[in-house]
Amino acid sequence: MAVIERPVAKPRPIYLNLLRIRQPVPAIVSVLHRISGALLFLVGIPFILWLAQHALGSEQGWEATRSALGHPLVKLVLLALAWAYLHHLLAGIRHVVQDLHIGMQLKSARASAASVLVVSLLVTLGVAIRLW
Repeated sequence: MAVIERPVAKPRPIYLNLLRIRQPVPAIVSVLHRISGALLFLVGIPFILWLAQHALGSEQGWEATRSALGHPLVKLVLLALAWAYLHHLLAGIRHVVQDLHIGMQLKSARASAASVLVVSLLVTLGVAIRLW
């Protein structure tokens, strides 16, 4: 059997640089949903459990925890965890609604993805203002 050689109009790339590809907003929200879930699982749960154990261990532990929570670096960690929680919650609600086949059209999917980004950032900004 003879192999037919077809001319290639455009050579294929050797690799895909995912940072240079312009992703649509729903794809960005989906990736951030996974990142926020991993952040909550790998950092958030151990940090909150350690914090609770340390604070509830003794009266001195409670005071040490209160003073540690006033440190700017700890506030940044709490702010990142607050964003991860809010984004993961809102994106999860968006995914559940789409699982019910609501908002599956391109325009509404883009609008809901953009609203997840904006609302999670605005509420995180509110948390930051309250935290400081």
